[in-house]
Amino acid sequence: MNCTEAQRLLHAYLDAELDMADTLEVEQHLQTCTACSQTYNNYQELRTAIKTSSLYFQAPEKLQKRIRSSVLKANKAAFISHVTSWRGLSVAAVLIFAILLSLWGITRFWPTSSEGNTVPQEVLASHIRSLMANHLVDVPSSDQHTVKPWFDGKLDFSPSVVDLAPQGFPLLGGRLDYLDNRPVAAVVYKHKKHIINLFIWPSTQNMGSETHTTTLQGYHMIHWTKSGMTYWAVSDLNLNELQQFVRLMQASP
Repeated sequence: MNCTEAQRLLHAYLDAELDMADTLEVEQHLQTCTACSQTYNNYQELRTAIKTSSLYFQAPEKLQKRIRSSVLKANKAAFISHVTSWRGLSVAAVLIFAILLSLWGITRFWPTSSEGNTVPQEVLASHIRSLMANHLVDVPSSDQHTVKPWFDGKLDFSPSVVDLAPQGFPLLGGRLDYLDNRPVAAVVYKHKKHIINLFIWPSTQNMGSETHTTTLQGYHMIHWTKSGMTYWAVSDLNLNELQQFVRLMQASP
């Protein structure tokens, strides 16, 4: 320890406020440094002079008790406030956990791509891209027996292509797309002036016939599995009409 460090700690050393390590270092320095030792002695003499002069005021016992009582009350209030705030934080933490748990329950059936983007986001991006790029279909046809064979040799599975024109959902055709790190089939339907993209690829999860619905950027998406295949229907149709389309697809052979 040098003189600068020792001088900085002398007042705390005089008031016994240092920890054991600093106390020992200051004492060792004072034993070897005449200047710092003299400064320390001056501080001690000044302290003694103040205590023995008329400047020093000894508080009456009643005042000391009042001060101690006030300090205890203040500490108690601070402790209660601290505990209350932690209780409030605990309640907030429980609520946040409940929300996160709910979100997990909603999204646990949504697989994640290798790049970290969720499949719903990829599905929506592909749907919007097909509308903007004027590349809605690779094989334009309203005939299911034309569209379904077109996928042969282009995919390692055979997608379901259903004629729903009598129910108000005419087939427009099909195209190849790429989702979840693999080629997929996009079968395109229309209802009134609204386009429906139906993405199909082999499923890695068994969800049964249960459907899962989400909405992103004003588009509705419904996800389900059937016969080992994953289905994603996406459109700006109102949700009731899109659900009607999904029910028709689920009921088809």
